[in-house]
Amino acid sequence: MISANTVADFFLSFAHEHGDYITPLKLQKLVYYADAWHLVNFDEALVNEDFEAWIHGPVVRSLYTRFKDYRWNPILCEVTKPQLPSEIEEHLHETYEAFGGFSGFELERMTHEEKPWIDARKGYEPDDSCGVIINKQTMRDFYTASALEA
Repeated sequence: MISANTVADFFLSFAHEHGDYITPLKLQKLVYYADAWHLVNFDEALVNEDFEAWIHGPVVRSLYTRFKDYRWNPILCEVTKPQLPSEIEEHLHETYEAFGGFSGFELERMTHEEKPWIDARKGYEPDDSCGVIINKQTMRDFYTASALEA
């Protein structure tokens, strides 16, 4: 497993290299989907941190802290592309291909319609702060079922 910040650095480096921009909202969701689909495809988590069910979707607190000053703006800082095993790089490329074309808002809406985030937010109003951890087993089960339906 690797840190959410390492995955974020990969996505930011990749996006900058290809003339794309990523907001903090979009970055959180890309990291989330990378972890979720790694659970499905490799039967283990990619990210060694937990996602919390915040108002705007799944969030890793360390990523939020690192990029919060960008607010809704693109993250323009220079990052060094991390050295990763080829199978992880391939997985992250596939994740970006699948989800990179969506805006942060679209990705937020997607997570709001999915069981892992919904289950973690049970009992909370839409605008309530929530730090409940999104269960990785629920993520694995939900996205595995989604893959089987496709």
